[in-house]
Amino acid sequence: MRLVHRLALLVSVVALSLAMSTQAQDRDITYNSHVGKIINENCVVCHREGGVGPMQLTNFEQVRPWAPLIQLKVANREMPPYAYDHGIGIQELQGDWRLSEDDIQTVVAWVNQGSPRGDIDIVPTTPVLPGTDAWSFEAQFGEPSLVIASVPIDIPAGGNDLWHKHYVPTGVTQQRCIKAMQVKPRGDAKAVVHHSNPGVFIIDEEGEYERHSQLSEYAMGKWGEIMPDGVCREMPADSAVFWDIHMFPGGVGATAQGLAVKDNVVELGIWFHDEGYEEAKQPYRQDLRAYQLLDGYENNNLIIPPNGFAMTQGFHSFDHPVRIDSFQPHGHLRMNAASLEIFYPETGQTEQISQISNWSATWHHSHLYEPDVAPLLPVGAVLVIKQWYDNTASNPNNPDSDMWVVGGSRTGDEMSHAWIAVTHLDQDGYEKIAAEREEKEERSLAGND
Repeated sequence: MRLVHRLALLVSVVALSLAMSTQAQDRDITYNSHVGKIINENCVVCHREGGVGPMQLTNFEQVRPWAPLIQLKVANREMPPYAYDHGIGIQELQGDWRLSEDDIQTVVAWVNQGSPRGDIDIVPTTPVLPGTDAWSFEAQFGEPSLVIASVPIDIPAGGNDLWHKHYVPTGVTQQRCIKAMQVKPRGDAKAVVHHSNPGVFIIDEEGEYERHSQLSEYAMGKWGEIMPDGVCREMPADSAVFWDIHMFPGGVGATAQGLAVKDNVVELGIWFHDEGYEEAKQPYRQDLRAYQLLDGYENNNLIIPPNGFAMTQGFHSFDHPVRIDSFQPHGHLRMNAASLEIFYPETGQTEQISQISNWSATWHHSHLYEPDVAPLLPVGAVLVIKQWYDNTASNPNNPDSDMWVVGGSRTGDEMSHAWIAVTHLDQDGYEKIAAEREEKEERSLAGND
C-alpha cells in the first residue's frame, strides 16, 4: 500500500509538471537567476548547518543533487511544511510559509530543464538568518519582554511517554497585555517535546493556585502566536505559569535524535504591549481554548479500527458576538486532515473557513488569520470543526496500521480537538468591525473602477 501511495504521488507530480504554464516552461530558468533566491528565502532557514532539515541547501553544489526530490516536495506542496489548502476559505494568513504558484512553477520547470546553474557572475543573495535557537519574532519585536523557563528534566533515549508538570512564578507585578508569544524547546529538547501547554494561574483567597487562562500551546514545528491590535490576552499580576509538558523518549519526526536528552528545558517567550495599552486601547478580551470535537478531555469515545478510518466533528456557539483569530487543529500520528466551518442558523448557510487536507503531527501550525479577514460570528452562529484519521499503511506517519487506536494522551493514542483564539466582542464592537470592513471593501471596489 505504501508503494502504491508513493507511485500515485509521483504520477501526480509528473502530471503537474506537464501541466505547468508555458510561461514558466518556455523561459530559461537557472539556479543563479531564479531558483537560488526562492530556496534561500524559503528553505535555508531549516536546511542549513544546525537546522532541523535533513540536508543543507545553502548553495548550488548542495542543492543540485537533491533537485528531483525538491521538485517532488514543492510540486506536492509538502515543502515548505505548511499544510493549508489553497483556494478554500480564508487565504490571508500571518506567518504563511506556502510558496506562491509562480515559485512552484519556477522550481518544477528548472528541474525539467536539467537544473542548470546559470551565469556564474550572478550570485543569489545570501539570506540574513537568525540563529537556529533564535525566537521567531526577534526581527519584528526584538528580544522577548519576559522569558519563563521550565524546570530541567532528563529524558531517556527510550521508553514510555513522560509528563512534567510544575509551577514557575512569572515575576509580573501588574497586569499586562500580551502582544506575541512563543513556546520553544531549548536545544536538543526539540527532539523529544511532543507538546507543551503553559497556562497561567493566580493565587486564590485561600492561598491556593487557581487557573486563570491558557497562555499558549506548543506542538512540534509551531511558529508562535501574534495577538491582533485592540485585544488583550492577559498576564495577571502575581501569577505563575503552570507547565504541562509531554515528552516522547526517542523523539518523533525529522528532528529526533534517538538519544537521551539531559536538562530538557522548554522556554516561554512573551512580548508585552507597552504599559498603558489597556487604558489607551480599551481592548477586547482574547483567549485561547481547546475546543473538543468529542466528549471528555481524553476523547475516550474515539476508536479507530486497524487498517481503517475515522472522522470526528464538534459544534460550538457563543451567546455574544466573537471574532475567530486563529485555528490550530490537534491530533497525533493517525490524524491527517481537518477543517473549520461556520453555520449561520438564520440563513441555513455554511461557510468554509479553513481546510488542511495533508495534516501531519510533525508540523503543527496555528493558522493566524489577518485581522481584516478573521471570521466574525454573530450571536448564535456555530463553529463546525471536523478532523479525519487514517490508520492504514498509506499514512506515512502511522507506526502500525494493525493496531486499534483509541482516544488518549499518549503519542500512540489519538486526540480530537482544535486550539482556537477567540476575541470576545459586544454588539457595538461587532457592528463597528463589520462596518469598517464594508467601508474598506467599497473603497477597494471604487479604486478598481
